[in-house]
Amino acid sequence: MNLRFPLALTAFAALAFAADPASGVDTGAMNKSVNPCVDFYQYACGNWIASHPLPADRSRYGRFTELSERNEKVLLDILQGAAVANASRSPLDQKIGDMYASCMDTAGIEKRGLKPIQDELARIDQMGSEAEVGAELIRLHHMGIQVLFSFGSQPDAKDSNKTIATLGQGGLSLPDRDYYLKTDPKSVETRARFAAHMKNMFQLAGDSADTAAAKAAVVLDFETILAKASIDRVALRDPAKRYHIMTRAELKGLSPWDWDALFAGMGAPPFDTLNVAQPDFIQQIAINLPQDSADPWKAYFEYHLLRASAPMLPKAFEDEDFDFWQRYLTGAKEPRPRTARCVVAVDRSLGDLLGQKYIQVAFGADAKAQINQLVDALEKALGQDIQTLPWMSETTKKAALEKLKDITRNVGTPAKWRDYSKVTIARDDYLGNVVRTTGFLADQRLQRIGQPTDKTEWSMTTPTVNAFYQPTSNSINFPAGILQPPFFDPRRDMALNYGGAGAVIGHEMTHGFDDQGRKYDGDGNLRDWWTPQDGAEFEKRAACVANEYSGFTAVDDVKVNGRLTLGENTADNGGLRVALMALEDTLNGKGQTLDGFTPEQRFFLGFAQIWCERNTPEAERQQALTNPHSPGRYRVDGTLQNMPEFQKAFACHAGQPMVSENACRVW
Repeated sequence: MNLRFPLALTAFAALAFAADPASGVDTGAMNKSVNPCVDFYQYACGNWIASHPLPADRSRYGRFTELSERNEKVLLDILQGAAVANASRSPLDQKIGDMYASCMDTAGIEKRGLKPIQDELARIDQMGSEAEVGAELIRLHHMGIQVLFSFGSQPDAKDSNKTIATLGQGGLSLPDRDYYLKTDPKSVETRARFAAHMKNMFQLAGDSADTAAAKAAVVLDFETILAKASIDRVALRDPAKRYHIMTRAELKGLSPWDWDALFAGMGAPPFDTLNVAQPDFIQQIAINLPQDSADPWKAYFEYHLLRASAPMLPKAFEDEDFDFWQRYLTGAKEPRPRTARCVVAVDRSLGDLLGQKYIQVAFGADAKAQINQLVDALEKALGQDIQTLPWMSETTKKAALEKLKDITRNVGTPAKWRDYSKVTIARDDYLGNVVRTTGFLADQRLQRIGQPTDKTEWSMTTPTVNAFYQPTSNSINFPAGILQPPFFDPRRDMALNYGGAGAVIGHEMTHGFDDQGRKYDGDGNLRDWWTPQDGAEFEKRAACVANEYSGFTAVDDVKVNGRLTLGENTADNGGLRVALMALEDTLNGKGQTLDGFTPEQRFFLGFAQIWCERNTPEAERQQALTNPHSPGRYRVDGTLQNMPEFQKAFACHAGQPMVSENACRVW
């Protein structure tokens, strides 16, 4: 339930916009030859798209990416300084600096070759018994490689104050189950390319061509069994379909595996019940996966180990990994620079340490205070929206307003930082560093089983340029990375701030009332607080949004999946409307026209220009199949064509493309 793309840069970075000095609107990005009532996305972003060819190392590039790269430079400066070894370095700098240095040590990585994973490869090759297969499965999970299934902890959906064990489907390599099951020419081609890629990886690890090809075929067959047992992404959006509390004895009734040994080996504390998110998956794979030989398991485990390790292995493995997963699947022509990849690696592994350094230079108390003022304004507007909904009864309105009142906001940084003091980071052991940090984080999550839920914990690091709503804590969360220009700048026009940061805040608030979020109450518990009639009225309006977006073409013959993207589309539509309500309330009729744009026009331009982007066809195809967010052009035009307020601002009339014949509205 996040915004998907990086959205901001550091507070001290200069804006690289051809911004009009009075209005702040980026007029240089606009193509004013386009009628805004015909295609507002092209009107707002046309010149930016035309003047920004896709970089060779990107499959997607947009205004978010521009800002993300500037933020990345700040992190790079921090890490390069911390990587200078000296006696005066703090323990924090030692960890983030040596993690970065180990990633940049390409000569050492080449010299070590396969040695960092040689023992693990040997253990996999020597497996012969069911017990040895189970032991290796445990070892891979300890390394953060969740083969076969996912296992971890989560708040109990119906009692969110406690954390429980959860077991669910997983173990696939390709982005979605449909990649294994669809029979169209592109899917058939993708599976063939995947098999060729696996063959190359096995050969790099020392197998002959024939042996490597045979192993690749075995892995594809193995994962196809997992795919057939997996539930599709749209069904997974229903939280009730992901909630099945079982005892250990009931789990053993689904599958005869030695679950007690598996859970104990993974380091989970004792527990009596757990959530088996997809019981059919567990039952089917126990029946259909190979049972007579360890060889298929060897090939499956080995590929997953090689794939997970490839970024930390010699260049030949990195290149092969990139060639399939990036070049073929997403259309990127070359890897990101090594420095950029290493910044990402440190943020992923030691995010709370890097975040503590980042916050010192990128976020201040004034920004936090002003963002909180924006949140106050948006909460007031959403409350007014709920109170005036013609289709909702007073009973449900009362419950909705109570949930809105109970939303927790977290701005800038998490309430507390993780303690990495027990994690060893070595300057000459990149793969080992990743394994240790990954294992540390996985073990932390497991140790929460049976404990009270920490609802203040974040799923994103502080430098992350994104935002999210957490239904089990009923919280909206804004890391410091997003709270910068162009989303928010206290020095600029209020209308742009409401179109940027205001739209983000409204988006996250609305997630609490989208097709998933509405099923949780103000305490974060999965509970139906709607009257049956109001629930039916909501579903009718949600179906309008789903059907509308299903009519949009993502790329070639691939349509947007309106059901998969329903939550994000609902949040875009409702969040932007609420942000405009908050702006109008704040202006109180005193807004000025600047450089020919009214406050409302500047608001809509500020929103639309955040989504200026270019994508490869491959990335657009993958996004349409797997991403719960619509393409940027439909996040703009799809939202605005439903808004009479937009049509009034730009004098659009019935019959024009930006005026929907069947405008959808939930919130």
